Amino acid sequence: METIKILFTVFVCAWVMTGCNTQEKAAMDSELALTRAVQTLDSIYARYSTPGTCLLRENYPSNAGNYAAAYLASEEQENVPDRYAYLWPYSGVFSAVNALLAATGKEHYRVLLDSCVLQGLEAYFDTARVPAGYSSYIHTAPQSDRFYDDNLWLGIDFTNAYAETREKKYLRKAQLIWEFIESGTDNRLGGGIYWCEQKKVSKNTCSNAPAAVLALKLFEATRDSTYLSKGRELYDWTKKRLQDSSDCLYFDNISLEGKIDKSKYAYNSGQMMQAAALLYRLTGNRNYLKDAQNIAKGCYNYFFTSFVPEQGEPFKLLKKGDRWFTAVMLRGFIELYRIDHNKAYLDSFSDNLDYAWKYARDSKGFFDTDFSGKTHDGRKWLLTQAAMVEMYARLAEVR
Repeated sequence: METIKILFTVFVCAWVMTGCNTQEKAAMDSELALTRAVQTLDSIYARYSTPGTCLLRENYPSNAGNYAAAYLASEEQENVPDRYAYLWPYSGVFSAVNALLAATGKEHYRVLLDSCVLQGLEAYFDTARVPAGYSSYIHTAPQSDRFYDDNLWLGIDFTNAYAETREKKYLRKAQLIWEFIESGTDNRLGGGIYWCEQKKVSKNTCSNAPAAVLALKLFEATRDSTYLSKGRELYDWTKKRLQDSSDCLYFDNISLEGKIDKSKYAYNSGQMMQAAALLYRLTGNRNYLKDAQNIAKGCYNYFFTSFVPEQGEPFKLLKKGDRWFTAVMLRGFIELYRIDHNKAYLDSFSDNLDYAWKYARDSKGFFDTDFSGKTHDGRKWLLTQAAMVEMYARLAEVR
C-alpha cells in the first residue's frame, strides 16, 4: 500500500503543476484530458480502497452488506458476501491504468499495475475449476459464477499490457484466459461462446465480439494464424446471428431456442466495430473497413442525441447509460480513427467528456451517468469512475 501512497503524491503534484493552467481552455486537448484521467484515478484510490488490501469497494459511499449486484447470472450469487467489488467493476480499474500507461509510457503506471491492480486481481483467480479462470467474486468467498465476458475484458487488457511493455507474463495470462474462453463454445447455434459457465442458456454479443478482439490481439502478439482464423470466425458468427441489418448495430444475445434479445448496448456494437477495424488492418479486406464505418455511423445515430446546453454551442450528447459501455464503444471508434483518420466522432467524445467534467461531476471528483448534469446518482459505481479514467486517457493518447 506504500506504493499507492507514493504514486498518489506524484499524481497530485502533477495535477498542481498542470491543472490550473488548463482548466480555462476552450477545448479539451491531450494535456487536459490526461490531467483529468490522473485526477479521477487518484479520487478512486482515495475513496474506494479497502485498508490492508489491494481490493476496492463496489460503490461510494459504500453500501457493503446491503448491496446485491443486478448483473449476475443467478439469484444464488446475491447471497455472496460483498465486502469488495465484484470482478467486473474491479477489471475496469485494470483498463483505466492500462490506458494511462499507454497514454504516458510512464514507469509508475506499470508499477501501479503490478504492485496493486494485478495483485488485487489475483484474489478473483479460480484454479479449483478446470480450466482455470477468473470468478465473479473473490475465491476465498463461497464459489461464484464465472463469466466468459468478464474474462475476455481481462484477456484484452493483458494483451494491451503486453503490447506496451513486451513482458511475456502478461501474454501468458491472456493465453491462459483464451483456454478458458474456448471451453465456453460448442456447436449449438452453429458455434459461438456462452455468456456464463454455470448458466449456458444464451450466446451473447458481449462474449463473442470481445472474443474476436482478443483473438486478433493474440494474433498480433504471437503471429499464430490460429488466432486470426478464430477471430474471423467469431466475427462472422456474431454478424450473422446478432446484427440488425437496418442500422448495422448489434442485438444483445440469442437463446439456445433461437430467440433474440433485441436490446442494444454501446459496448456490443463498439466491440464489433473494433473487431472489424482490426480485421481490416490485419487482412486488408476493405469489406471489414466498410463494416466498421457502418457500425460507427449507427452508433453515432443511436447512442448520441442532440443537446442544447444552457451555455455554449449545441452538440451531440451521449445518452444516459452505463458509462463503461461508452468507454468500450470508444475503443472501437479509436481503432477506426487510426485507419480512416475521421476526427468527427472523437471530437464528439471530447465535447462530451469536457461537458461531463464541468456539469456531471461531484465535489469528491466522481461522475454521474447523466452527462447533461440534470440528474444525479446517489452512489457512484466503481466501474463508472474507472470508465471515465479510461476515456480521458484514451483521448489523451490519440489527440
